[in-house]
Amino acid sequence: MHIKEFAALTGVSVRTLHYYDEIGLLKPAFVDEQNGYRDYNEKSLERMVEILFYRELDFPLKTIAQILSSPDYDKSEAIRKQKELLTLKKERLERLINALDQAEKGETPMNTFNNNEYETARNRYAEEVKQRWGNTDAYKESEQKTAGYSADKWNNVSDGLNAVLAEFALIKGSDSPESETAQTLVKKLQSYITENFYTCTPEILKGLGQMYVADERFKANIDKNGKGTAEFIAEAIGIYCK
Repeated sequence: MHIKEFAALTGVSVRTLHYYDEIGLLKPAFVDEQNGYRDYNEKSLERMVEILFYRELDFPLKTIAQILSSPDYDKSEAIRKQKELLTLKKERLERLINALDQAEKGETPMNTFNNNEYETARNRYAEEVKQRWGNTDAYKESEQKTAGYSADKWNNVSDGLNAVLAEFALIKGSDSPESETAQTLVKKLQSYITENFYTCTPEILKGLGQMYVADERFKANIDKNGKGTAEFIAEAIGIYCK
């Protein structure tokens, strides 16, 4: 759909969509080289919905961009986090409504405007992203490299990464982590990350392997390909990086 249709559907202005394009937060699916018209598709809409949820949670655009462009971005986990934060926000709004009911009766509401729980949860989530990626050269390189990715490009890159991880699941029953097949896959994973996100040095690769099993979210996501896949990959990476 054209930009005006997309703006009407999502409830944001055309100017806002232009700005999101400029900062790399939401690129059009297609730009006509002759007239510069921007077109958006279903993938664009999916990404816009994610952005709007974070906006509803009062996240700054820079933080939203950091979250969505993180190499480890997990959409399922993001939805869970968003739901958790929106639930806290809803509970606060309900307290405010109840306080208005009290005020109408001439009563003085207490502890109504305390928003610490929501603010703490939101800031913790944002800080988690910054601590994991925001201050690293790898993150900065990834931010620059992926700034021009369209929604389709993002999906293709993510699918490609998942496909490499799935290859480990296919061989873990017949090959050992130190086998030539497994070690070739580790090299393929390293090359894929370097090509599409950031320079994946042996040190960074080793850290990723450790994170695949230490972080339950990563482990659960990778093990969707088969139980034990994350541990198999981590062990193969550890051998590769020796």
